[in-house]
Parts: sequence; C-alpha cells; structure tokens
Amino acid sequence: MWERLQRFKALRPEARGMFFRASVLLPLISLSLRIRGFRATQAALQNFSIPSKTKKRVGEQALDAERVLMAVRMVNAAARYGLGSTCLEKSLALWWLLRREGIVSSVRIGARKAAGKFEAHAWVERDGAALNEPGAAHRHYATFDAAFPQQSSETS
Repeated sequence: MWERLQRFKALRPEARGMFFRASVLLPLISLSLRIRGFRATQAALQNFSIPSKTKKRVGEQALDAERVLMAVRMVNAAARYGLGSTCLEKSLALWWLLRREGIVSSVRIGARKAAGKFEAHAWVERDGAALNEPGAAHRHYATFDAAFPQQSSETS
C-alpha cells in the first residue's frame, strides 16, 4: 500500500488529476450504461466534456502523444484499483478524458462470433490507431462503420 502511495505521489499533477477523474468516471459510466444505455451515456459524456482551459498551439503533436499515453495509463490504473471495468466503460472514460484535453478521438465497437458465442469489444481510436489496445486484439473484431461519436475538432 505504501509503495502505491509513493508511486502516486511521484506522478505529475496532470496525471494525478486524470487518475482521480477516471476513478470517479468509471463507476458513473458503468451505472449510466446499466440504467440509461449506451447512446444516452455517450450523449451525457459529450455534453459534460468541457475542454481544459489550456490553449492548443500548432505543432503540439508530441505533447498530444504524451497526454494520450498518460490518459491511457491513468484509465487503466483507475480500472485496476477500482471495482473493475469493461472495455466499453474504459473506452468511454478514455474518450472523455481525451476530449477534455482537446484531443480528437472516437470510440470504436466491434463484434465477432467465436466458438459459437457472440462477443463485442470497444476501444478508442485516433487517426486510425487504437489507443488503448496493447496489441492487435481489436483487429479480430468486425467494426461498425461509424465511430462513436464522429467528433470534429470544432466540438472540442
């Protein structure tokens, strides 16, 4: 326990903030998905994702990549130390955190039939690359044509 606290204290303030937001967001998303469903949950997240006050400058791709990696790590940590989360819950939380940072991304959902069972999987993409997938597991799923949501940079 003490080691975890020391590691947490060693994080940058931005990472700690992302961790706290993800820790609160994951159970709320879980509850909302169960009660209200996917579309209503996503709409609520979209309506309450106020971009941070930091102004984006041209040529911030390296900084964006760093923030994306930090957000992925903090969502995974919050899920690991929380009550557990599904891929959809983690993807919605990551999408919301990135949107708040002004980083355009989308939630992708895919489905497959394996061993006679229907399976579904969700992940977050940015510029066609899966952000919260360590490998190519998402490639084994047939994705729906549209990303959720189709977000433009003007809505950030």
